[in-house]
Order: sequence, then C-alpha cells, then structure tokens
Amino acid sequence: MDVRQALLNQKATVGSGTGIAGRSVLRFAREKPMGAVGGAIILATLVVAVLAPAVAPYDPYRTNVERLLQPPGGQFILGSDFLGRDVLSRIMYGSQISLYIAFTSVLLTQITGGILGIVSGYFGGKTDMIIQRIMDALMAFPTLVLALAIMAAMGPALNNVVLAIAIVYTPRTARVIRSAVLGVKTSQYIESARAVGAGPMRILARHVTPNCIAPAIIIATANLGIAIIVEGSLSFLGAGAPPPTPSWGAMLSGAALNYAEQAPWLAFYPGLALTLLVFGFNLLGDSLRDALDPRLRGR
Repeated sequence: MDVRQALLNQKATVGSGTGIAGRSVLRFAREKPMGAVGGAIILATLVVAVLAPAVAPYDPYRTNVERLLQPPGGQFILGSDFLGRDVLSRIMYGSQISLYIAFTSVLLTQITGGILGIVSGYFGGKTDMIIQRIMDALMAFPTLVLALAIMAAMGPALNNVVLAIAIVYTPRTARVIRSAVLGVKTSQYIESARAVGAGPMRILARHVTPNCIAPAIIIATANLGIAIIVEGSLSFLGAGAPPPTPSWGAMLSGAALNYAEQAPWLAFYPGLALTLLVFGFNLLGDSLRDALDPRLRGR
C-alpha cells in the first residue's frame, strides 16, 4: 500500500511539473507574442530538419542532367540547380547543417565562456587579469576575419566550423557571465555562505552559477542567430562545410551568383530560409531577455 501510494505521489508530482511547464509556456506566449512567433519558426525548422530524410522529395545529392535549372513548379517545387538537384530537398537537408552548427557551437561557447567568466569574475586578481587580456586579444580581431583564419589553419570541415565559431564568440559570452558574477559575489547571501564555512567550489556551484543562468540563456539565444550567419558567411566564402554538403551559405554562393539573372531562385529560397531562422532566434532572444531581466519585466 505504501509503495502504491508512493508511485501515485510520484505520478502526481510529474504531472504537476508538466502542467506548470505548460502553463509557463502559454503565459509566455500571451505576454510575448513575438517571442512565440520566433519559437514557432525555430520549432518548424527543427521538425523539418528531423523529418528531412522522410519528407524530402528527392535525394539532395542526386544530379539530373536532363533537368538543369528548372524553374519552380512542376516536378521541382522550388526549382532545380545547375546540376539538376532539387532546391527544396537541399534546403531541408541544409536546415540540419545550420541547426547542428548553431546549437553545437553555442553549447561549446556557453560551456567555455561560462567557466572562464565565472572563474574570472569570482576569483579576480591576477586570474581575472590574465583571462580578460586573452579575451581582449581575441576580441581585437574582426569576427569574420578571425573565423576565416581559424578555418584556413584547420581546413574546411563541419566540426572545424563549429570550433571556429565557438572560439570567436567565447570572449563575448565570458564577458557577460563575468559581469553577472561580479554583481552576485558581493551579495549578502554569498557573505553568509562564507561565514558558515562554505568553500569556493560550493559557493560557485550552489549560489553563483544558478544566478548566472538567466544572462547565459539570453546570450545563448543571441549567439544562435549569429552562429547561423557566420556559418552562412564562411560557406559563402568557401571556408565552411565542404561541397557537396547542402549548406544554406554554400547554396547562396558560387552557382547562385553565376546564375543570378537566369535562375534567381537558387539564391532567393536558401536566403529566405536563413533569414527566417535568424529572425526567429532574434525574436525569441529579445522576448527571453525581456522576461528574464527584472529591469525589463514591467516594460
């Protein structure tokens, strides 16, 4: 009887947590409708990326010499490229590339930048000075120039793009987290924790890090959109994912420029997909900032 009651209590707790999460999402959608629109765009792109192998009408790598540069409509809904490949299928598979690079690079950026920012802000002194001078050195380079230099050193590969974007945007994340830590570590509850004998690691894990989650989420959503733009720029310049990978940036370069007048759909549809996804991340990021920043909640 006790075991059955414990199971019922566990189910009730899980159901209650799910209900609270659902109500929080609905409240966020009502209060921040533009954020909900951004979330819907991101969710739709995720669904397309996951279901691309099942719903894409053609193999994105398959060429058809008899159907070169076919206009949108008929057999190819969004037309075909200069090798007879279906543009719609390549855009669907390209969403996998863009989302993989965006989420992986931002995750790596948040982990690395978060650790550096927390250590720099909390311990201060020489540790803070060394870390911040390294961050200053990285931020002194223009973003795209530094990313291109890293790609030139490592070579064109999907994971190299992830690493290049993570290196470029780690300093900005570290600065944001450091600022949050500087505001938290002077709080009274930090002093109280030290007074009762809590060590630095316990204070960082129990008190400092949880209070840095909100700014970390805000900077992460901003970096997601930026990462997609940087990946598209690198691919456009030939330093991104190697061909014939169906990257949106690669689809915008090369043949799309050469056939701009003859086949404008080669650049229009990949550019539209990239723009919509970045727009979705920006809308969601702005709404999350307004919702999580206490200074902006009443706005």
